[in-house]
Amino acid sequence: MSQVLLEDIARLPKPFQDFWERVSHCIPVNRRFCDPLYTLAYGIDASFYRLIPKIVLKARTPEEITKILRASQEYKVPVTFRTAGTSLSGQAVTDSVLVVLQGAWRGHSILDEGEKIVLEPGIVGAEANRFLTQYARKIGPDPASIDHAMIGGMAANNASGMCCGTADNSYKTVAEMKIIFGDGTMLDTGNLKSCSDFLNSKAEWVSKISEIRDEIMSDPQLVELIHRKYKIKNTTGYSLNAFVDFTDPIEIIKHLMIGSEGTLGFISEITYNTVIEHAHKASALIIYADMEQACLAVQKLDRETVSAAELMDRISLKTMEDKPGMPEYLKALSPTATALLIEVRGADHEFLEQKIKQVADLLKEIPTVFPISFTAVKAEYENLWNIRKGIFPAVGAIRELGTGVIIEDVAFPKENLAEATLALREILDKYAYPDAIIYGHALDGNLHFVFTQDFGHSEDLPRYEGLMRDVSDLVVSRFGGSLKAEHGTGRNMAPFVEQEWGKKAYILMKRLKAAFDPENLLNPGVIINDDPHSYLENLKNMPQAHKIIDTCTNCGFCQNICTSKNLTLTPRQRIVIQREIQELKRTGQEPERLSRLEKDFDYPGNKTCAVDGLCATTCPLGINTGDYVKFLRSQSVTPTTRWVAESLANHMGGVTSVMRLGLGVVNGAHGLLGTKLMESLTQGARKISGNAIPLWNPWMPKGGKVPFLKEHKAKTLHTNGSSSPLKVVYFPSCISRSMGTAKNDRDQRALSEAMLSVLTKAGCEVISLPKMNGLCCGMPWESKGFFETADRKSKELEEALFAASGEGSYPVLCDTSPCLYRMKRVMHSLKLYEPVEFIYDFLLDRLAFTQSKETIALHVTCSSIKMNLKEKFYTVAHACAEEVIMPEDVHCCGFAGDRGFTFPELNRSALAALKETLPDNCRAGYSNSRTCEIGLSLHSGISYQSIVYLVDKCTKSI
Repeated sequence: MSQVLLEDIARLPKPFQDFWERVSHCIPVNRRFCDPLYTLAYGIDASFYRLIPKIVLKARTPEEITKILRASQEYKVPVTFRTAGTSLSGQAVTDSVLVVLQGAWRGHSILDEGEKIVLEPGIVGAEANRFLTQYARKIGPDPASIDHAMIGGMAANNASGMCCGTADNSYKTVAEMKIIFGDGTMLDTGNLKSCSDFLNSKAEWVSKISEIRDEIMSDPQLVELIHRKYKIKNTTGYSLNAFVDFTDPIEIIKHLMIGSEGTLGFISEITYNTVIEHAHKASALIIYADMEQACLAVQKLDRETVSAAELMDRISLKTMEDKPGMPEYLKALSPTATALLIEVRGADHEFLEQKIKQVADLLKEIPTVFPISFTAVKAEYENLWNIRKGIFPAVGAIRELGTGVIIEDVAFPKENLAEATLALREILDKYAYPDAIIYGHALDGNLHFVFTQDFGHSEDLPRYEGLMRDVSDLVVSRFGGSLKAEHGTGRNMAPFVEQEWGKKAYILMKRLKAAFDPENLLNPGVIINDDPHSYLENLKNMPQAHKIIDTCTNCGFCQNICTSKNLTLTPRQRIVIQREIQELKRTGQEPERLSRLEKDFDYPGNKTCAVDGLCATTCPLGINTGDYVKFLRSQSVTPTTRWVAESLANHMGGVTSVMRLGLGVVNGAHGLLGTKLMESLTQGARKISGNAIPLWNPWMPKGGKVPFLKEHKAKTLHTNGSSSPLKVVYFPSCISRSMGTAKNDRDQRALSEAMLSVLTKAGCEVISLPKMNGLCCGMPWESKGFFETADRKSKELEEALFAASGEGSYPVLCDTSPCLYRMKRVMHSLKLYEPVEFIYDFLLDRLAFTQSKETIALHVTCSSIKMNLKEKFYTVAHACAEEVIMPEDVHCCGFAGDRGFTFPELNRSALAALKETLPDNCRAGYSNSRTCEIGLSLHSGISYQSIVYLVDKCTKSI
């Protein structure tokens, strides 16, 4: 929800006010921002630059982009495009207008049996590969950020990666493209009429492109330079190879767009030629005595033999040696040891073995610390690759707080790799960066070097400047390499483009930019920048805010999984805002701005955060922004709210009884009034109350039931003739005790009835708890920041369960996954299980399963994901149903306890893609959290219930 005020608009410079007025006719109010909070939140990306846009727009269609660009031309207002914001060189930040694509542009289609794929720019790279899985193919680019980076950014930066090299990058694999240029002109390179119309209407422009090509081709030295520079990875400047590789103006323009970083136009769609994804892989982590030996080994390898060869120096290995699952021998390596991680791929096992033998033969003359050993076991080679993938995040985790992590990206001719790498180490030591690490895609001569820097200290700036000057001289003058190999030129290397390419080539690049963008309105300052010091300006400070979030590097890897990403803020943005707030508090500066940020943060930053913690599962540093938001909530606790929380906790039995009564009354009213009238009345009441009244929906349940066992002592319900029945303590959560089934649920029994039925058939001896109705795990209080109350309730429950379970001897089963997750985190004396894990671990061989022919949907709750139960969830569901649908793009449902009632827009946004991902023949869904199931049912149109119902339906006693 935008908090734009008239005063925010009035503060804009006049051209921006006019621009704002114009785009307000095509971009709705909830997708345009010029207020302090949202412009700051979107202003930060993964780079070490900070520029705060004056206006942020979320564009959703090509038509909107066209109107934005035409308004940009009319009012001379610069525009920058951004997809995921994971780029590292400053190409996606601006102090003008930022156009954000994330959350839309998700169209795709498969062509020619997977040999081509059509993608809109908002698709994540890993998603594109997932679409191609059934064809055993993938897109060519494979950056380390492929699980988070989006296609638009990958194409605009010509991203490559570990196995991509120069053969399979976007430049080499682009087939067709749809482009919107700065003046609003559209070109579809795959449409003959569009191409013809473009050539006729833009004849003067096309002529300028042809003139540049003729000049290049008439200069043999320049042609030779271009050929030489693109034998290795190179993303410095524009793709001049387009002029020597093609004669057709359309092909030249198409390939110039690759790596243009939004400075020549907007890529609204790209068609890739895909590459083969080999099914068989093997990897080896080879340790050499020093960097020189490792580099010499690389020089004996090529892409015909290996798919990847990743170099890692001793310092980089040291950052990973204490991580879980790492080989023990890493800790014992010498100070100079260097690793080479090699991967080979093949169509079958025999071919793979041939490749392994070839590698061994090629490297046999270079001594290693340990014998070379390949593994084709997936879990083992994935663990080896986790070393490589974890290096950059590990640096972020161990850096001094307040410093930023800088990653540079250069390439050398492979024959110079050993000498160049040693020289690079000398420069890093010269400028007092002893902890800097060197690693990278050595097979391509592509090295990354990573170091930390505090740009808050002005005395450190000359040191950084000196480093960059010496590195530039080393790469360009001494070895003829690339200053940017795969991360894009951005702002970071724009002042050095002329040094790398020479004056003539640089002048041609400037003419190229002027031909596409004569007013310099498309991402100005990126790639072409005549200010020699621009790379030293607008550097980002990393102030501390709280120990939970201080290690954040702004990488943005948390964003795709965030529940509120398309509604309000992402974890990265919440951290950005909180860092700013805490810095303003420390310095005492801008009190009015501080007050505004604190006020405006409440809804997007606090109230619409699901605090599900899934962000920690994709964050390289494991940062749980949800925990931080809980901390913020705890800071707003007052004596009055604490008293209310304590009173509710002390009268838990009465609270659940009132809930059951209230839900029963509401359910009765629903039956009497009907759905339409009930919706109308409750929506009206909520509106009149200013949204204070929770929103009713048709899947609101009736009151639940408290299961009743005559004795709380062990009682055998059914043993199936077994002499040693499985004893289990069953604790129905307060949610399942309070909330029953909805009117349209398929099974109208209480969850406890279904659970006891399953346990009975499995021959379990069920133990119940005395005074069950007053017990709770504490989760409702924890999520709202009442930590002491939550812990007290947890302790109370743990004591009761400890006694009932024979002092922790018997397993404890709780029927609600989020509750069980909290119990596991705070109770350490018990063997705790939620339904899926208990059924998988104990009951699969105690029950006779009959697989139903129906298609079912499965939702793995965020708590189950964090407990690593996804595979067990699928196994149990598939034992019951032939076809199980698990929508990949649906993560946390956003119901978040009671927020599905109080902030239903969060649940609606989180599940916006659910219904369209379910096939028409899917009539039932299953999960393991009652509140989640309400939201899932509402936004899918089918009944979601606990997976316990499914298991009960599809099993019999053995």
